[in-house]
Amino acid sequence: MSNPAPQSTTPGNAARPASATLRAATGRSAGAASVSPQTLFFPAAALHAALLLPWSVLAMLHLLPAPALLASPLGHAHEMLLGFALGVVAGYQLPPLPRARARLLFGLWLAARLVFIAIPGGLLLALALEAVFAVALALHMTPRLFRAAKKLRNQVLPTVLAALCVAAVVFDAAMLALTGTAWSAVASAIVLLLAALMTFMGGRLVAAEAAGQLYKQGEVLSPRVQPRIEAAVLLLLAAALVFAVLPQQDLPLRASCLLAGVLSLVRMLRWRLWACHGRPDLMALASGYAWLALGLLGMGLTPPGAARAAALHLVTIGALGTLTLNVMLNTMLLKAKQVREEQRIPLLATGLVAVAAVLRAASACAGADSAPWLVLAAACWSIAFAAAFVLIRRCQRIIATRAREASAKTQAGAAR
Repeated sequence: MSNPAPQSTTPGNAARPASATLRAATGRSAGAASVSPQTLFFPAAALHAALLLPWSVLAMLHLLPAPALLASPLGHAHEMLLGFALGVVAGYQLPPLPRARARLLFGLWLAARLVFIAIPGGLLLALALEAVFAVALALHMTPRLFRAAKKLRNQVLPTVLAALCVAAVVFDAAMLALTGTAWSAVASAIVLLLAALMTFMGGRLVAAEAAGQLYKQGEVLSPRVQPRIEAAVLLLLAAALVFAVLPQQDLPLRASCLLAGVLSLVRMLRWRLWACHGRPDLMALASGYAWLALGLLGMGLTPPGAARAAALHLVTIGALGTLTLNVMLNTMLLKAKQVREEQRIPLLATGLVAVAAVLRAASACAGADSAPWLVLAAACWSIAFAAAFVLIRRCQRIIATRAREASAKTQAGAAR
């Protein structure tokens, strides 16, 4: 008996009917007044990453003026984790929404960003807007995903998403408390939640793409999702999250991260990515999962301090940056019906994000001479996401042009 062809699907979107796929391709749902949140959040998140995060780095180095909050590690972490990351999550996980509701959610996210950086003394308002956005995001994402999860292990996704939104509110509360220990612990917890999200979603995306490519080559990839390894990694990350917020629990935190990193590498090796030929886009996506494994290993091997910060940035810059960039670009390229394997911008941008991750990690070893490394890392990151923004906008123009042409053909046919 022949094996069925594996399908390249995304978590939460598997087995969609053809009509739903067509509606997703045009960025609209069944109602004429509905819109895909990706059309709002993806370009904005890419632009946010290209401009705001490097600005924060340069401000901390006293090379550019910036609002006091943005020119601080606290503000930088806030905009990386709750501005950029949560914006990408919203774009990817929200279903098509009525136009007014999608714009309201996007407006909350955007207003929180603008108030945070542009209004002196507006911290309370910015955090209130962000808390409302996080709660609204959870209410729009998690009930649908819980209902769609037929298997217990698939309920991990809505659980992690809900926890991420709760952690965003807690992070904002910790910012108001202005205690370094409180917000740094919550920031570490959010990084671990994002690591869990990347383990679940990133792992399944890479596994599906690898299985599909190997099938085209006449081979079968048996270890795809690898649910036992996936579950073990997720449990270890959950334990690490608990240890991160408890005082004086660094040793068990490190042990959990180390084991999670080792298992992530084992899982990745079993996908046999080296056997997938002619798929540079797959290699770019998979490199994000590799960064995740390396970052977790680094968190397990390093004590608190500069070295631990470097390991955390392997997760945030290397893994989060690479996976979000490639997910956004692959999603938009598929909607625009462009051949992903022929695109150069995703590969260039992925390479620049990798260089940024290496430079940021190297800066931990440079001590007082770290400024040049940080500037170069910020420049690579900025160029990568600026290029991603250009490609996303190009895809949106292609989609809009095709939609207009289809509408014109429909109207011409009706007039006959």
